[in-house]
Amino acid sequence: MQLSLEAQDRRATCFRSVPPFRTQLLKWIGNKQRFAHEIIGQFPGRFGTYFEPFLGSGAVLGTLAPRRAVASDSLGPLIEIWTALRRNPTRLKEWYRSRYERMMSFGDRAAGYEAIKTDYNADPNGADLLMISRSCYGGVVRFRKDGYLSTPCGAHHPISPESFCRRVDIWHERTVGAVFRHLDFEDAMEEPCGGDVVYCDPPYSCTQSILYGSQSFSLARLFAVIAQCRDRGVRVLLSIDGTKRSGDLLCDVPIPPGLFQREVTVNCGRSMLRRFQRAGDSLEDEVVRDRLLLTY
Repeated sequence: MQLSLEAQDRRATCFRSVPPFRTQLLKWIGNKQRFAHEIIGQFPGRFGTYFEPFLGSGAVLGTLAPRRAVASDSLGPLIEIWTALRRNPTRLKEWYRSRYERMMSFGDRAAGYEAIKTDYNADPNGADLLMISRSCYGGVVRFRKDGYLSTPCGAHHPISPESFCRRVDIWHERTVGAVFRHLDFEDAMEEPCGGDVVYCDPPYSCTQSILYGSQSFSLARLFAVIAQCRDRGVRVLLSIDGTKRSGDLLCDVPIPPGLFQREVTVNCGRSMLRRFQRAGDSLEDEVVRDRLLLTY
């Protein structure tokens, strides 16, 4: 039986199912790797190009493995990593191996980490950021207001070059349909057109002011751009501070009325950022629940 156009559109709008994908390429604060498949479960059944303008660790991109995608971020060295994955994965593997060997050559892993961090701060680049991401505390890529990357070395030993090489091969295959660009989110979100999907995972206003790009990030600007995308027929999903306790503060982010049609709650587990700020406490009082807002 031929479905009506309305029924076809309704069926296309609901339920895209993908299995969980647990293999991280980068360690990154706010990483959605564990529940990216739940977010994707809210994607339309059919869509054109997938856009992710706050790429970070690329957890949703890697889990989705789309045929066509444009993934971008405002942090240039981060996009250097993703561009190397796309164009020259062998170079990405060598970046990791050379810096892993340098770190271990110090005998004191923390001292080796600090040497690589010093190099990065003198000349920000993707190769050093790659090693920092894999070995800093909890993936908390933290910058001071002057741009200095300040995160200390983490307690855990970084994965071996051999393990990282296997991850590169997996991720290269899963992102073969993606183009990576160094763009501010406003520029990145000008391109999507009717039928495309945009997933936004911006810095969280209540908890992430110390992270890269967060000092200048404007949620009001993002809401304005989302409204423009919606008016062009683009379907937009936004992860944002939800029911999260930050000490005695319960985050409450004001959402423009009428901008979104639906809201889904996603349980993210414990807050790694608050664990960093509170020196490794177990944080039973710091459970994170994201709000996933949808324009459709």
